[in-house]
Amino acid sequence: MLLVLDIGNTNIKAAVFQGDGLGATWRIATDARRMPDEYGLILHDLFRLHGLDPKGVTGCCMCSVVPPLTSSMDEMCRNYFNVTPIIVGAGTRTGVQIRYDAPRDVGADRIADAAAAFRLYGGPVIVIDVGTTTVFNAISDSGEYLGGAIAAGMRMAAESLFINTSQLRRVDLAAPPEAIGRNTVAAMQSGLVLGCVDLIEGMVRRFKKELGENARVVGTGGLVNIVQDQTDVFDYVNKDLTLIGLKMIYEMNRTPTGGG
Repeated sequence: MLLVLDIGNTNIKAAVFQGDGLGATWRIATDARRMPDEYGLILHDLFRLHGLDPKGVTGCCMCSVVPPLTSSMDEMCRNYFNVTPIIVGAGTRTGVQIRYDAPRDVGADRIADAAAAFRLYGGPVIVIDVGTTTVFNAISDSGEYLGGAIAAGMRMAAESLFINTSQLRRVDLAAPPEAIGRNTVAAMQSGLVLGCVDLIEGMVRRFKKELGENARVVGTGGLVNIVQDQTDVFDYVNKDLTLIGLKMIYEMNRTPTGGG
């Protein structure tokens, strides 16, 4: 089994691949204060709840946008699964050429998304990760990562409204029945959800002017389903895109014996 870990700002998404198939997937709250032993125990329990033997893990690949957790999860993999993880970063073979001004600044999750999207759907392709942030990535027809755009995500914007105002409350992230909200909750949902939809549609138009009108659009991320029903901008939606990208990157970098 291959264990893959996508360490994000809000959640850690973990999954196992058995052969070519994606098996169980889990989401764990990101908490940089947790020790490697805590994450090890959590994952061992999740494995057993799904009838999986942690000893069956033969390799691991992970990407992280939370530097304090990178070393902790590395230690956890070594101590609890007896594998040395491949950590996506500078020097990792990904199948994608980075054309960013400062390649080291590109988030590892963005590279995993780009690798998977280009392999699965070809190029040019636009990948939109709708999560804590809303991230746009552009990949050329020859597999070059060209860059992208980063905006505040719906949940981040909602929390900012709650924290920085006196009368606005926390609301569910759901699309309202109309754009013109008839109450405060509906008005906030309109701005947060429908505003995000319009942001995505507008940015896709701009990207296609630079990348080509034939560019495919792939949606991913934990909140993509909220906007998916409000737009036809996506050609594909694949919530497991990062996990699939990590598997592909692992296969490019694994040792001859297949170990971590």
